[in-house]
Amino acid sequence: MAIVVNGQVVGDDALNAEFSNIKGYYESLGNVSCCERDPEFRGYARDNVVARVLLAQEAQRALPPTPDAEVEAALDKLKDEHGGEERFLMMIGATRDQLDLVRRDLEADLRVRRLVESLAASDPPPPESEIRRYYAANIEIYRTAEEVRASHILKASRGEQRHAAYDQLRDLRRQLQAGADFESLAKQHSDKGDEHVDLGFFKRGELAEEFEVVAFSLDVGEISPVFATPFGYHLIKLTDRKPAAPRPFEEVRDAVLDQMLAERRQEKTRELVKELQARATIEEVEEPVAT
Repeated sequence: MAIVVNGQVVGDDALNAEFSNIKGYYESLGNVSCCERDPEFRGYARDNVVARVLLAQEAQRALPPTPDAEVEAALDKLKDEHGGEERFLMMIGATRDQLDLVRRDLEADLRVRRLVESLAASDPPPPESEIRRYYAANIEIYRTAEEVRASHILKASRGEQRHAAYDQLRDLRRQLQAGADFESLAKQHSDKGDEHVDLGFFKRGELAEEFEVVAFSLDVGEISPVFATPFGYHLIKLTDRKPAAPRPFEEVRDAVLDQMLAERRQEKTRELVKELQARATIEEVEEPVAT
């Protein structure tokens, strides 16, 4: 079902794309099983799309066009971020012949950003005491990531070598549990060079997930079981751990202030959308109408 917002048609394709994004987000959190929340997500999608259309219409009415140079700079940045013009166009499903349409949409997006940024531009900055209170209330956001340090032995596992590699690592693990030196055995038997025995400190998300699951589950000094990743079979010895800890206020003050100002803009944007909705004519139509 299409929606008409102040005479502007929003087709099923936009609503379905927003619905898919919302459902995909909740699925990534593990909060969705099949389709039981689809009506809820479709409601979110409708609200989000209508809000974006209203903001775009208000930006079009209230602000002058974004300068061409600024639009081109933003377009060039997008191309660079996606690895070049061809990959960028492929990502958004467009062709070179449609670049003018891309520029038009980008200009509209930039105008909306200016509108949103202007909503709180004249507000005085929050006092230092308020910034500190926000920091204390949201301290979990400003914690360092937990890090561990590990040494490892890798044996490649290809074809007929798989069983031999696994059995060899099992034997090395028995030697290590009997008191053998990990570094010495690693230098003798690992398929990686000496420089890859000690992996140094790493956070979650920096190495293969299978490797990190094991590494972060170990105590310092503990030897892992033999386990597999796409790279082969591994043995890990955890050598150090840095627990997550709050970062000092002075170190993150600017980030705290930026987050506070972003939330202030979001609240003012919600208020503006409510005002625009109260004045808007929003209709649902069974059949798409010509734009």
